[in-house]
Amino acid sequence: MIGIAALAALVAPVMAHHSSAMFDQTRTITLEGVVKKWELTNPHSWLWIETKGKSGKAEIWGFEAEGPSTLQRAGIHPTDFKVGTMLTITGNPMKNGEKEAIWISAVRKADGKKFDPRAGFQIK
Repeated sequence: MIGIAALAALVAPVMAHHSSAMFDQTRTITLEGVVKKWELTNPHSWLWIETKGKSGKAEIWGFEAEGPSTLQRAGIHPTDFKVGTMLTITGNPMKNGEKEAIWISAVRKADGKKFDPRAGFQIK
């Protein structure tokens, strides 16, 4: 009985972390737009941009990123994406067609600065 409880305690944290299975990792999208909202939250942050869709009408897209501490280790700070900041961003889109993606590569602001949200996982 104690062994089962100990095993459950070890497995629970792994099961608690949600997956990225909802994102189509076989496709990438690259969008240009302006920051509408930058939510630095745990366990994942969200960068929301307004871009022009295929029809030319404005669309709001959300890009999921890591939590604030991982982003900070990657050199990404709360002030980097103020509302109105122009950028280009690449991600894997949602499988269900929602206007959301997981942020997978560098973002280039209009000033040319690059950001890589995954760099916070690298051991230096």
